[in-house]
Amino acid sequence: MSEAEHDQAAPADPAETEQDEVKRKFREALERKQAQSHRTESGSGNSGKAHGTHGQAGGKRSFRRKAG
Repeated sequence: MSEAEHDQAAPADPAETEQDEVKRKFREALERKQAQSHRTESGSGNSGKAHGTHGQAGGKRSFRRKAG
């Protein structure tokens, strides 16, 4: 094995490999999270505990001027 091949095969800095490992784990976790709550194909729109919380609460509010 030549010196150039040896440099490419072995990592230069062990701290870089640890950072790469952490980044890979975060990417995998993010992919799992996105696949779990993907709304287009099989995911539901209201998957939380409270459904339809952003609608209008009641009827139209009327303003009454205070007399006196």
